[in-house]
Amino acid sequence: MYVQRLRVENWKNFQKGDVRLSRRLFLIGPNASGKSNFLDIFRFLRDLSLPRGGGLRQAVEVRRGVSAIRCLTARRYSDVLIEVELNDEATKESVWLYRLRFNQDNLQRPLIKEERVAYNGKELLSRPDADDKTDPLRLTQTSLEQINANKAFRAIATFFQSVNYQHLLPQVIRDPQGFSPGQIDNDPFGRDFLQRVENTLPKTRDSRLRKIQAALKVAAPQLKELNMMRDSLGVPHLVGLFEHWRPKGGKQNEAQFSDGTLRLFGLLWSLFEGDGPLLMEEPELSLHQEVVRRLPQLIERINRQRKVKRQVMISTHSEEMLRDEGIGAEEVLRLEPSPEGTILKSPLDSPEELEQLNSGLTIADVVLPKSAPVDVHQLELSFN
Repeated sequence: MYVQRLRVENWKNFQKGDVRLSRRLFLIGPNASGKSNFLDIFRFLRDLSLPRGGGLRQAVEVRRGVSAIRCLTARRYSDVLIEVELNDEATKESVWLYRLRFNQDNLQRPLIKEERVAYNGKELLSRPDADDKTDPLRLTQTSLEQINANKAFRAIATFFQSVNYQHLLPQVIRDPQGFSPGQIDNDPFGRDFLQRVENTLPKTRDSRLRKIQAALKVAAPQLKELNMMRDSLGVPHLVGLFEHWRPKGGKQNEAQFSDGTLRLFGLLWSLFEGDGPLLMEEPELSLHQEVVRRLPQLIERINRQRKVKRQVMISTHSEEMLRDEGIGAEEVLRLEPSPEGTILKSPLDSPEELEQLNSGLTIADVVLPKSAPVDVHQLELSFN
């Protein structure tokens, strides 16, 4: 299953947007255009569906309330709308639709204005319903978060729960307790990352480590072995055996790994971990440009090897990554800021861009230059 279409209104940077999405998606745009906020739409849907610590109220509070979520350019109709179409390939291209429109009441509590679920055009849920009118407090909870209410469309809730956002930071992986004394489950920045690796079934973990080791040896030629080990206190460590002038080589753990090695390891592990949509922000950070250039092919190759091919959404500024000739026009969204909110643009909607791409130019040649900040050449003059 994957998200094939997204419609959004009044969500953070986006006053309106209606786009089709592919299995692999590259988000391009200047700083503060809304790339992170676009990915956060899918994190929000995940938070709605979590069986513990989730739900509408918690998902909104984490984002500092409806007023903080609502687009600043919202006008008279200020409801926040998220609508997604999900392609269910397991059942011959069947399509689920989930639609949620919400605002807040006089006490600033999130309040559902509309919730709808359909399957192949057949409506399974439409709210507000008679029960909601009898008990308006029900409209503070979505049906996704209620087990007794989502039986007919639990597949959607399960899919949203599988969304995985990863922005692993080497310094956090090295010193998780320095950033949080307690463990945080599935932390996108890496506070529980090594614990997750350690907790993976040994056969699965060792298989992934062997595949990742083969890739890391290209970026770090001295690396000969890669394993997980626990220290005397039971703390898990990623340990690599590096070849050097000593006959037996030398072992290093994550504390001695370079930022690039840790980032690449985390990126590769994330591609193997889980089955739902994977959201990644600027995976090119700390990596050599020749490694970055090959990331699109690497992502696609790993995806082909999986039993369940997953959706991967990547925000990037990398020219090297976007020079990959295998990236199609349907795999790119460009975010363009405007006085009325950020506009989502696809090369598929631009005959000029399509013609240039069909002539042999890459996304880096055609689309990336249009994502540069306006008047960026004046940046060095700002301190004169």
